[in-house]
Amino acid sequence: MRTLLGLALTASLACAADEPAKKKVEIDATVEKGLDWLKRTQAADGHWEAQGGQYPTSMTALAGMCFLMEGSTLREGKYSDQLLKAVNWLMVRAQPNGLIGNPNNPTESSRYMYGHGFGLLFLASVYGEEDDADRRKKLEGILKNAVDFMCKAQTDKGGWGYVSASEGSNFDEGSVTITQLQALRAARNAGIPVPKASIDKSVEYLRKSTTPRGGIIYSLASGGVATAGQERAPLTAAAVACAFSAGQYTDEYAKKWITYCKENIAIAKGRLSHDEYQSYYYAQAVYVLGDDRYGQMFPAENKTTWLTWSAYREVMYDYLKQQQNADGSWTSGYIGPVFSTATNLTILQLEKGLVPIYHR
Repeated sequence: MRTLLGLALTASLACAADEPAKKKVEIDATVEKGLDWLKRTQAADGHWEAQGGQYPTSMTALAGMCFLMEGSTLREGKYSDQLLKAVNWLMVRAQPNGLIGNPNNPTESSRYMYGHGFGLLFLASVYGEEDDADRRKKLEGILKNAVDFMCKAQTDKGGWGYVSASEGSNFDEGSVTITQLQALRAARNAGIPVPKASIDKSVEYLRKSTTPRGGIIYSLASGGVATAGQERAPLTAAAVACAFSAGQYTDEYAKKWITYCKENIAIAKGRLSHDEYQSYYYAQAVYVLGDDRYGQMFPAENKTTWLTWSAYREVMYDYLKQQQNADGSWTSGYIGPVFSTATNLTILQLEKGLVPIYHR
């Protein structure tokens, strides 16, 4: 006969075994609520927008990526209709010069490179799965023109600014640079030719933007020297995500960046400056690390101090679940709920591994 102690122990072990499955169900429900909110808030013509109608190109691309990460395609899936409408909306706004977006839109005219970068990222990810011959050919032309426009818009220091170098007096800025670099890599993953020189210049730009403490500064436009004390953790997180997506795990600068992030980024600690942007990229970086890669990068470091995906996920997933509104959205940040919801859904769906740019 089994003792009461034995029965209690068996029940305890069963509960412990069920805990991961229970958490997965809860997170799946959180994701579904968020995706359904995006579905409900998509405009009839296929776009999304930020507060006050701002940044429709960026918001449409970021929201569309969430449906790709869910597993839907233009042909099938729960959100295929939303994807198709978003893709069509962006394709119509591909300009003859290659720009993805509308420079005449007053909410984007002074920052159109963000929309261009996120638009290229999204359309390149769609292109990789497209098997309709006519649509694929049209997408290919749009992507090639977009890559050409992006490379011509690059500054002489190797970065990008809010607008093209010629229109922006050669001004560069770290967050725009990261957006373009990740988009170029997504295009290359999809088989679109990307000049190696352009990527090399942007990587060198990020290295020159690194201070002795390992953080990335806002811009090289004034002076071109990365001075300690000017570091920005969100930009550094974005840089390391790009490095890892290119397989640069042993690179000297990737190690500096991830160390800086580990020491300066608080996880799930409430509102921080630019925290949606920071979390969006930092989660990508930590996901690529998994549970062992940090130890491979820093073999002398004690295992108890490693930066691991399991530990990050445990804290961050619970935090995001608690912060979600009843309608499925997230509303932190000044850009608006579409941006917050899209970035958080990206984090929560990384483990699905369905979009190449986010692969380990």
